[in-house]
Amino acid sequence: MVEALVVLAAALGLGLVVAVADSVALGGAAAWSDPVREGLRHLSTQPRRTLRPDVLLLRAGVVAVPVLAVLAAAVVPLGGRVLAPSSAELVWFNAAEALLWAALWLVGWGPNAVYSLVGGYRFLAQGLAYELPLMFALITVGVGAGSLRVTDVVSAQQDLWFVVTMPVAFAVFVAGSAAFAFWGPFDPPASADAGGGLLSELSGADRLLVQLGRYVFLGVSAAMAAALFLGAGQGPWLPDIGWHAVKTLAVLAVLVAVGRRLPAIRPDRFVEVSWVVLVPLTLLQALVVSVLALAGVYR
Repeated sequence: MVEALVVLAAALGLGLVVAVADSVALGGAAAWSDPVREGLRHLSTQPRRTLRPDVLLLRAGVVAVPVLAVLAAAVVPLGGRVLAPSSAELVWFNAAEALLWAALWLVGWGPNAVYSLVGGYRFLAQGLAYELPLMFALITVGVGAGSLRVTDVVSAQQDLWFVVTMPVAFAVFVAGSAAFAFWGPFDPPASADAGGGLLSELSGADRLLVQLGRYVFLGVSAAMAAALFLGAGQGPWLPDIGWHAVKTLAVLAVLVAVGRRLPAIRPDRFVEVSWVVLVPLTLLQALVVSVLALAGVYR
């Protein structure tokens, strides 16, 4: 029970860090408290209702987004241990992402409104395109470690971080995580040209929960990237959890900085890049890592 509360607190803390970093990147240091004020404003806002919404599906989607983001954190190593140890922890993380895909589509479908539905279908296309490369990136990590346990993956990087031999998988994992959080250039599902898309009809606590889920998922994905490719807590002088925190914050800083500087691109271009470029590249990366594993590089 205590471990579950620690993981919950860590996940929410990561989400708060992402929200504060994004506010500071947009409005300067004085904007650090904007996420708290925005959250309180959403809690005090009267919920908006559309004509004949599917309330059950909408509520299921809204609640599932932050819940799945926190569940993904259950297999991120914290101090060398995970909350939900199993022989298929990488599959657990990937399953949480896949279900997040369905939950966000329900958020777009539920209000029974045009812009919201457009945003839902945009996310559906984007999520499908980036789910496969992201899954291949996770498979590549599993091949290198010879295990689907995240703790085994971290141990396998004792001598060499996976990012050195798996740069494509690392880049695809980070980009795929940003796509699932429709972050930065991946925000067409909630962009202004679709009237706000997925978020257009959300208000009050509903909007707060979905935004919280996005931030938490991005923070948890950064922590997972640090574990899968950067050796998690491995490093001199600092304790295990200290190094993992430093590497997680570094990945988050890149996500926030790059996400706010890249120009917006048409959603069909993003989808095309994934199917035509990223899928073949991740398959080639998996092939190279398989050969290296057979050669004994990851012993």
